[in-house]
Formats: sequence, structure tokens, C-alpha cells
Amino acid sequence: MAKRVSIINFKGGVGKTTLAFHLATGLAGYYDDARVLLVDIDHQSSLSVVCLGGVRWQETSRENKNINQVFRHFTDASSQIPKEEIILKSPLYGKYQEGLLWNDYASLDLVPSTLDLDDTEIGLASTHLGNPIASEWDEWDKRTLICRWLEEAGIDQNYDYVIFDCPPATKIVSQNAIAASHGYIVPVVPEAVMQLGTPHLIRMIETGIDRRIDALQGFGNPRSMYVSPTALIGIVITRIKTSGSSSGYTNDHTQQLESLQQIWGNQLIRPYIEDGVGVSECLTAGIPVYDRPSHQNVGRRGFPEMFIDLVGELKQRIDAL
Repeated sequence: MAKRVSIINFKGGVGKTTLAFHLATGLAGYYDDARVLLVDIDHQSSLSVVCLGGVRWQETSRENKNINQVFRHFTDASSQIPKEEIILKSPLYGKYQEGLLWNDYASLDLVPSTLDLDDTEIGLASTHLGNPIASEWDEWDKRTLICRWLEEAGIDQNYDYVIFDCPPATKIVSQNAIAASHGYIVPVVPEAVMQLGTPHLIRMIETGIDRRIDALQGFGNPRSMYVSPTALIGIVITRIKTSGSSSGYTNDHTQQLESLQQIWGNQLIRPYIEDGVGVSECLTAGIPVYDRPSHQNVGRRGFPEMFIDLVGELKQRIDAL
């Protein structure tokens, strides 16, 4: 059975997609070709575009090969719950053949997202397919659609890890990922807003999502892929700004980092990922930093080593779930 993990934060711009991409490619590239399924559930589709490029991503949208088909089953009674046809096999392998990558990442698969998922999210909030009186059945069913897909299509048994890249929101689509995940990771930029926002997010997952869905469990069909409670794997510091100070970081980020360390202790995962244009340049090219060690904005900044060490620490924590 796969270990299933959500990358989540209700604030945008904190590096969720960057972390999901590098966790997946790091596991597939450096740990005996671990079988990894990346699932993009953010309608903005940034992860899908990184992996596929814009043209191929648009093709998957037109061909309905995306995660939206799982959710459309609830909002459109004429649609069927999909099987493996929405999974794109080895989307990075073509770049390996073109000589852009060192690793082939052949064991990494992707379920892309689509802009249409935003409309479906709205539909999920207002659609009721069961008896109107039995609203609890509907609430359970619409929050466990990913669980149902994993179970009925036999997806989980084909992978070692399933990683969900969540949107910057904790609505129904994100709740589906949490319901199916053994654990979640919160990427955080060390800023004042996140010092307050991170505890709020974690309380929301524990009480507003986990506890609420668990209370609905008795009203609907059992889901073997449903997990409760979902464990906090850790908090990953991203985009921390460096400077020549004694700490190595800017004064503001140093101050906020110290506050986060006092609150979260060993749940704050090292190494911290520094801010740098090399990371965004790699993502624009659809390439993980591991495959650009000679690039001055990547290798000289130590980004490949940072992410390899981070993935190693995350893997230990994920495997222990």
C-alpha cells in the first residue's frame, strides 16, 4: 500500500508546487526507482504545466485526462468514476530522451489538473445527489471521492508514494486529499503572517476537516482508502532569504524563524530551502534542480544538495507513518 501525502497551505506563493515536484522526483530518482504518483488537485495547474509543458497540459484538458473527472462524477450524474486512464505515465521521461535530465524518472506518474476544476469545486458545494434529507451522506460522499477512485480503480497498490499538490484553500477538493492522506506537509515562508497562519491551518485540518469528516463516516459507504486522523509530517521552511548576517538569513526571516522554532521544535524540518532564482528557472524549464548542478544559480547555491537532504528527511518521516 502506498504512503499518501498532501502538500498543503491555504496561503499561495509558499512553494507547495516546488516542494511536491522535488519530493516526487527525489523519491523516484534517488530511492531505487520508487513508484510515485503525483496528483495535481490545484485548478491553477502549475504542477501539471511544470511536468508536461503548456501544450501537452492543454491537450490533457481537452481529452479529459485529469483529476477533474473524479469530482465530476458527483456533480454530473451521467459521468462515471474514472479508472487509470487519467494517469499519465512517466511524463518526464521524454525530457530524459532529449538529454535534458540526468535521471529518467520513469517510475514517476502524474494525474494532471485543469482550470475546469475551479467550476467543479463550486458545483460540489451546491450539488446533492442523495436523499435531500440525508445530507450527511452527501457530505461524506463528496469528501471521499478521491478515496473512492483510489479504491475502485486499484490505484494505490501500484505505487509506493502518492503525493497530492493542494490548492491554497481548504475547501472540498483539498478535504478530499486530506481524507485520503496518511500525513500532510506544510511549506512555510518565514514571515509574520505564517507565524499566526500555520497554527490556524493545522487546527483547521485537525478539527475542521479530520474531525468533521470522521463524524460523517457512519452515514456513507465505507472507504478503505480513508485515513483518520491525518498526521502532521512536518513544516518545511521555503524561500528563506539569505544575507551576510551571523545567522546567514535576513534579519526579518531570522526573527520569524526563531519564533517558528520555538513553537514547532523538531516538527520544523531541516534543511531550510533558500530563496533563489535558480529554483524558479528550473521549474520554468520543467526540470528538478537535481538535473542542473552545473548551473550557476543552482549548483553553486547548493540547491541539489538542499533538496536531496530534505527529501531524505521527509522520506524517513513518511515511511514511519
